[in-house]
Amino acid sequence: MGSTARPSVSAPVPLPPGLLPDRCCNARTYLMHGFTVVEVHGTVDLATAPGVQLHLDAATQPSGARVIVDLRPVDFFDCAVLTQLCRAHRRIRERDGHLGVVCLRPWHLRILHAARLDTVLRPAGSVEEAALAALARSGPVANPR
Repeated sequence: MGSTARPSVSAPVPLPPGLLPDRCCNARTYLMHGFTVVEVHGTVDLATAPGVQLHLDAATQPSGARVIVDLRPVDFFDCAVLTQLCRAHRRIRERDGHLGVVCLRPWHLRILHAARLDTVLRPAGSVEEAALAALARSGPVANPR
């Protein structure tokens, strides 16, 4: 398993004015090892998904973005998260970037498998593992963010 130390929080792309990252939704965004990590937590459903979408949209905006979505702290998610993951994956592919997903809970993995997203997103066990997998597939970036 990965380190339990938490890096400092930093929004790589500003959220819309007036929205505070930790108060608008069940997500936070930070940089780690040249990747933008969107850590999702708690219950994410139709009611809370729009706030999470703000983080994903900001993270997937730049061309060549390297984004990891960490679902480990999520207690529950519904199809809204699947929709967001598909949208983020499409945006990243269009912009020549990489999207990794961190997911360990058996129930969450079953949902990803049932939706056939496990083969597309290839969930990893830690942020470090997802970053290493991305680097192995695409090679190191000369100037990480």
